[in-house]
Amino acid sequence: MENLALIDSFSEFKDDKQIDRVTLMAILEEVFRNALKKKYGSDDNFDIIVNPDKGDLEIWRNRVVVADGEVEDPNEEISLSAAQKIEPDFEIGEDVSEEVKLIDLGRRSILALRQNLISKIHEHDNTIIYKQFKDLEGEIYTAEVHHIRHRAVILLDDDGNEVILPKEKQIPSDFFRKGDNVRGIIESVDLKGNKPTIIMSRANPIFLEKLFEQEIPEVFDGLITVKKVVRIPGEKAKVAVDSYDDRIDPVGACVGMKGSRIHGIVRELGNENIDVINYTSNINLYISRALSPAKVTSIKINEDTKRAEVILRPEEVSKAIGRGGHNIRLAGQLTGYEIDVLREGAEEDVELSEFSDEIEGWVIEEFHKIGLDTAKSVLEHDINDLVKRTDLEEETIRDVINILKEEFEE
Repeated sequence: MENLALIDSFSEFKDDKQIDRVTLMAILEEVFRNALKKKYGSDDNFDIIVNPDKGDLEIWRNRVVVADGEVEDPNEEISLSAAQKIEPDFEIGEDVSEEVKLIDLGRRSILALRQNLISKIHEHDNTIIYKQFKDLEGEIYTAEVHHIRHRAVILLDDDGNEVILPKEKQIPSDFFRKGDNVRGIIESVDLKGNKPTIIMSRANPIFLEKLFEQEIPEVFDGLITVKKVVRIPGEKAKVAVDSYDDRIDPVGACVGMKGSRIHGIVRELGNENIDVINYTSNINLYISRALSPAKVTSIKINEDTKRAEVILRPEEVSKAIGRGGHNIRLAGQLTGYEIDVLREGAEEDVELSEFSDEIEGWVIEEFHKIGLDTAKSVLEHDINDLVKRTDLEEETIRDVINILKEEFEE
């Protein structure tokens, strides 16, 4: 039968892609109906019988017998004399079913059929992959490095599906070689031109949250809840945890004896510094814990503006701010409050930002990086010490000190 070659080409895809029988029949019927519409203008009067087990397919056209010379629609009507060539005893008004051979569709239509069939199979396959990975969004996934590009690493999973890990979704210290297994979360899945685009991320805070679920049994079992995670990938992270069981110390359970439990997570994230803190609905206490390792003296909260004024001893200020301002920035993200740090006894002090008309912003930022954000905090330090601790020239520092001194001499 001349349709076998076409069905055979379909069977190759069927065996490779594990398409179920119902889907197989539906795709074949859709492809052939499209071809019939192009050839005859309508497919309403055609029956398509698919037998995928045998690799067989039949097409039958149904027409009504009319008197010779009265055929108005040759697709739906057949003349009496033509019908009697099929069966001599046909009469006017009866239905005639006639098998349509593939050769009747024409060589060009048959080639188009095959291409359409291949396209539909791929489209079906891509839809299945899209749905599969859409259900995995936000979950940890592992794939192998296949190709390393400048802006992304291309990964392949065990089924040969392509997963993209863009440069901006990587941890800055990440370094991969071909064949390496890489863990991350499936961050997004989109269909672009009927092809699924699967994006993995190792920088997303959810990745850290899911690592806690994988590595810490109490989190996996629901005894400990991860309330919120904030990260500066590869640098620092803060994780707020809570437990409804008073017998469980959530921080201790997550960190483990001498950091044994969290060590694997830290290593996975390129030695990212992770602070685990006890969540509380007491916002003063929550902010105080979030600024760890700094010890807070007192806190003033403004609920309307979502700002917190935190008073610390001078030696605690740099701890609260942290290297590059990471600690205070993450504490603000964790608690949802803009945090302003003040030193004890600095009520008459002046914020460096107040001198922005005389001192350039990047210079003020250099002082902020080492925990100096008021005029007196800068004046308390020796010039040589400031030269060592900042990236500023001695002349620039002297100019700043002269400006600040004028403020207090007045």
